[in-house]
Amino acid sequence: MQWSLLEPLLPPDSTKGHPRTVNLREVVNGILYVPRGGIPWRLMPYDPPPWGTVWWYFRKWRVNGTWEQEGRNATPSGTIIDSQSVRTTEKGGLAAMTLARECPAASATS
Repeated sequence: MQWSLLEPLLPPDSTKGHPRTVNLREVVNGILYVPRGGIPWRLMPYDPPPWGTVWWYFRKWRVNGTWEQEGRNATPSGTIIDSQSVRTTEKGGLAAMTLARECPAASATS
């Protein structure tokens, strides 16, 4: 499904110079693996082509505008909120720390 949408957008093999020896479908899989896996380019697995080849195609297609041809909306349609960025209590700061400092002293006098 995804490949049928992407394949027509990719530039054809050049008639000049050395013919392409890499499978573009595997290159696209490698490009999509990096953000999905949250890994650096150099830590790609050995299944796709070498990371340098995948990076070269990614850079080439980014510079020549291939990715912009995909037709995605420039504004996001959804949002992801990280649980660490959401406040969990209404109290915090000095008020919460003051209570914690007072507890041991209150239990010692009882």
